Amino acid sequence: MSLRIQTLAAACALALPALVYARDATDLDQVVVTATRTAISADDALTPVEVIDRAQIERSQARSLPDLLRGRAGISLSNQGGQGKLTTLFLRGAESDHVLVLVDGIRIGSPTSGLAALQDLPIEAIDRLEIVRGPRASLYGSEAIGGVIQVFTRRDRGGFAPRVRLDGGSHGTLGYGVGFGGGNGRGWFGADFQHARTDGINACDGFYDPATFEGAGCFIAPGSQPDRDGYEKDALSLRGGIDFDEHWSLEGHALRNEGDNGFDGDFYDRAETVQQVIGGKLRWRPSSRVDLHLTAGRNVDASDNFRDRDFIDYFSTDRDSATLQGDFGLAANQLLSVGLDWLRDRVDATTAYDETERDNQAAFVQYQGRFGAHALEASVRRDDNEQFGGHTTGSAAWGLSFGGGWRLRAGYGSAFKAPTFNELYYPFFSNPNLRPEESDTWELGLAWQGEALAVNLDAFETEVEDLIAYDAALGMPNNVDRARMRGAELGVDARWGGWTLAGALSWLDTENRSGPYRGNDLARRARHGARFDLDRAFGRFRLGVTAAGEGSRYDDVANLHRLGGYGTVDLRAEYALTPALTVQARVANVFDRDYETAWFYNQPGREWYLTLRYAPGQ
Repeated sequence: MSLRIQTLAAACALALPALVYARDATDLDQVVVTATRTAISADDALTPVEVIDRAQIERSQARSLPDLLRGRAGISLSNQGGQGKLTTLFLRGAESDHVLVLVDGIRIGSPTSGLAALQDLPIEAIDRLEIVRGPRASLYGSEAIGGVIQVFTRRDRGGFAPRVRLDGGSHGTLGYGVGFGGGNGRGWFGADFQHARTDGINACDGFYDPATFEGAGCFIAPGSQPDRDGYEKDALSLRGGIDFDEHWSLEGHALRNEGDNGFDGDFYDRAETVQQVIGGKLRWRPSSRVDLHLTAGRNVDASDNFRDRDFIDYFSTDRDSATLQGDFGLAANQLLSVGLDWLRDRVDATTAYDETERDNQAAFVQYQGRFGAHALEASVRRDDNEQFGGHTTGSAAWGLSFGGGWRLRAGYGSAFKAPTFNELYYPFFSNPNLRPEESDTWELGLAWQGEALAVNLDAFETEVEDLIAYDAALGMPNNVDRARMRGAELGVDARWGGWTLAGALSWLDTENRSGPYRGNDLARRARHGARFDLDRAFGRFRLGVTAAGEGSRYDDVANLHRLGGYGTVDLRAEYALTPALTVQARVANVFDRDYETAWFYNQPGREWYLTLRYAPGQ
């Protein structure tokens, strides 16, 4: 499969401002930017934040981004048949299109479906992942009802360092990756290429009765497609940056993934996909109190769809975006951020959409301040959309640090989700008069930080109005639904006697509050979730175990089809043959648990994988 990486276009993306408003971050702190669009310590964030760095990614031996995210606090996943297949993510019970996904500051996702192709983002290109739980629409606009997930691609500093990876395993899995990177005090560069393929599993055992038009799952005749549904991809990541002097810097990045995906279906059974993100960032810091940065980029989400090797149709969407942001230090521990956002969505498809383009302009302002043991944060944003007009969102949060490592935080945020092109413009089955879906969220959190133990407990309640659903009376989508989501998340990080433990427990209660299904659970949200990662190094050896599971859920709004809860255990081991050469082994789903996260869609049983990594100088 050829890989066509377009020229780095655009000049600029969100930089990590040096104006850390709270206490000075140390080398041991985790610095995050997604929660406030400025660089702060994760411990100072007034909204729940989780950071997964490159070392944790490699230690987990996760095969994909959904694999890395499964079981984490507040997250419930629904997968349609294994590696590479459509995976939807529900964060704090919000809809799968109510979670904003960014790559290096660039908004991604399909404007037609409203979904980000998490399964297509190459995990070997990820340097770190930031998960922000709770509404962030007052900073980012549409989609950030449940939260924001931002992927940061690799950043290489220091001397030139190559890397090579080879792996293989169950279901005919084979893969390799090559890359290099380096830099000095003035600039840095890096490039990585990855190839992966798997024969996969039989994705779906759905059914379809042509006499009654009833069906479920992938809507195929029972037993008609018992084949394996494979997945193959090639991914290339390029990035680099330079500091011209102490005031000016420029960075650029490009990521492209091309996939060939087989699945079960009566209309489609194969797709050739493209997921591409190109962006850059220009930063000017004229003084220690002023930081200006300009961001621009493009996301392409495209697929050519086939049935029995015959071309059926294609969908291609572009998201062009730009941001101008200024961060101004008003005084010690006082930071004011102001910004302008621009977004343009476009659709090119064999389907003749009623409209194929729309723009959105926005302005936002945010204040962050610290007064002794108290911390405050407030922001407001106004979006002006070409289709649905203006919309204002806001948020406020307060934190209190008190003795013995304890911290209390409370907050409120409003958010909204703009209707998709499918809901607004799909011929004969859309409604151009749709309003945005709206939400209000209240949060309360308590955290304790010790030398070898950290505990976080967060509770929330979200009310969503004007949810978009099919209206039988109109024969099209309409703003007819309301919903309530409430829950709590407990996170624990501990170290003792050479062991490290990262654990998360989630509880969720959702309720449909309108129509004939009032009082029912929202579909595909598990009521309970958990994940525990336990690791220990013994010299050159490292052993680990990951246990993850979810409670029962309903697959439909009528709550007629219940999917049972499940739990899986993965065993991991690695050995450093030399300082540069490491071999890793993983057995996933050790007890061969049979389960589904979407009705009629199969999940792999027990699997094994071997990986060889060569990384001199790292």
